[in-house]
Amino acid sequence: MDNALLAQLLGSALAVALLVGLSAWARIARPAPALDETAARKLLADEFPDHGVQAVWIAGDGAGVVARSADLALVLWRKGDGYVARSGPWRDVVSAGAVDGRVRLTALDGAPRLSLGDRAWPPAEIAA
Repeated sequence: MDNALLAQLLGSALAVALLVGLSAWARIARPAPALDETAARKLLADEFPDHGVQAVWIAGDGAGVVARSADLALVLWRKGDGYVARSGPWRDVVSAGAVDGRVRLTALDGAPRLSLGDRAWPPAEIAA
């Protein structure tokens, strides 16, 4: 094997190793930040542009949101490095019971489990 072929082989191996390293680095998930009311309202406006939001309830860990829009519940919850959005009938979402500091919203596809923390369920601030 002559020097030119060896240099080409080493260069190709190095380029492949760099591309593999770059693709592995690019797949590292960046955690979504905890939601506050401003961020929650912005996400709700992006996901549900045709629905006006009357009130917002944020889960105790900031990883979930339940908002009321007339007779609909607009729900966001953290999944991976982003958020999932679903809507469902308000009465079905609010009727879910809390167990061990979490509420499971079985009325929605994906049935999110929202952490209550020190928050009450059903959310009194948006129940009326």
